[in-house]
Amino acid sequence: MKFAFSEISLPKRGSLAVLVFADNTLSPMAQDVDDITGGVLTRALETSRFKGKKGDLLEILAPQDMDVSRVILVGVGEPEDLKLVDFENLGGSLVRKLNTSGARNVTVILDGLESNDLRDNEAAAHITFGAKLGSYRFNKYKTDEDDASEPSLLRMTVACKASSGARKLFTDLEAIAEGVFLTRDLVSEPANTLFPESFADKCRELSALGVDVEILDEDKMERLGMGALLGVGQGSVRESRMAIMHWNGAPNKKSKNPIAFVGKGVCFDTGGISLKPGPGMEEMKWDMGGAGTVTGLMKALAGRKAKANVVGVIGLVENMPDGNAQRPGDIVTSMSGQTIEILNTDAEGRLVLADALWYTQDRFKPELMIDLATLTGAIIIALGHENAGLFSNDDDLADQIFDAGKTVGEGVWRLPMQPEYAKQVKSPIADFQNIGTGGRGAGSIVAAEFLKKFVNDTPWAHLDIAGMAWSKKDTAIVPKGGTGYGVRLLDQFIRKHHEGK
Repeated sequence: MKFAFSEISLPKRGSLAVLVFADNTLSPMAQDVDDITGGVLTRALETSRFKGKKGDLLEILAPQDMDVSRVILVGVGEPEDLKLVDFENLGGSLVRKLNTSGARNVTVILDGLESNDLRDNEAAAHITFGAKLGSYRFNKYKTDEDDASEPSLLRMTVACKASSGARKLFTDLEAIAEGVFLTRDLVSEPANTLFPESFADKCRELSALGVDVEILDEDKMERLGMGALLGVGQGSVRESRMAIMHWNGAPNKKSKNPIAFVGKGVCFDTGGISLKPGPGMEEMKWDMGGAGTVTGLMKALAGRKAKANVVGVIGLVENMPDGNAQRPGDIVTSMSGQTIEILNTDAEGRLVLADALWYTQDRFKPELMIDLATLTGAIIIALGHENAGLFSNDDDLADQIFDAGKTVGEGVWRLPMQPEYAKQVKSPIADFQNIGTGGRGAGSIVAAEFLKKFVNDTPWAHLDIAGMAWSKKDTAIVPKGGTGYGVRLLDQFIRKHHEGK
């Protein structure tokens, strides 16, 4: 799909979208269209349930006295209440509707927003951003797709004041969308094509954008003492990898310690010897969602030339029940030198992160670390699919992540960490055990307390995205399947708090 911007004028062909405010108040251009068509818009509103609320859409086909094929009335509610995320949802909703209508192109006229604090070029850029996000499809493996299911929309033009400014803003947003798309692609890939080595190859492709990429194989990780990570992957015929991605964009590159992001990359999780039930196991191809987000974020930052030093570290493994697989009762030694008793091989993601976190803080001395992982089913019980779980040893960092999530519409919710939970990962025969002593209670918190054992004094946050990396339903800007959750959130976090500093 192609995107463009223009000054405000009525198109001579294609589809037209105009704004309608609360209580069916027409925008100025919508009023012009109503006058040209002899009141077609007014009559359509009077005979429908459309009320001009956010998200309302009403299609009018072949309006008289106009050459356009259809007019879409777009409800936006009270203009002064609109936020950037609302414009994104507007763009995504339009694309989803028109993609099934046969429309080939659409012009969206953005006017009547004088009471809103946002600039017109910001609103226009974010409508287009939402449209791009909503246009995503993962269909590379389809060989016989019905014409009716093929998206029809090829071009969107947003007409607004200061269209050149909107075009400039969209350049950065488009780079972020490409990062989201990379994450969605990675999460959607089947495990027979995306495994540790091929995932590492995908990371290498970011070199074209100026990202420095380094890959550690099993021999290198063994020399570094990464017994926790390597233990998870030892049952697979696919060798484990660690990918390190550097983006050095800060104005003073040499003196600035990086911001670090660490991702769990379990490319397929059978549970190992502690085997998962068969139903639903196919979904475990996206147990690398945290690593997918980190990789997509690195692409987004490099694509928009972010003025920050950032390092992304992802641990890539498969958890398989081979004769060489790790067993319940085994004890491994992590890179930190701390020992871990394995009580459940399906609590494997925290073992991968233990070594990845320690490696990251030890080598890069980052200003802060944020890890992302589809870590626990318990977080879905607690928060559903509306928020990721947030855990942190630093209140300011937690607040910044929360605010960034609220801004872009990718929610997080902070859960507690305290000594009573930490006691549950003490082992009687090793330093720690990889599951808690409290049964199913507070499973996500106990997992976070385990991770904290591998973080020293570095400000750190853990995002449990098990409920957010994959969706079984569509929204305006997120299709079913891999969501790309976290790329926009963390880009906003960097943009607001660490850009150019």
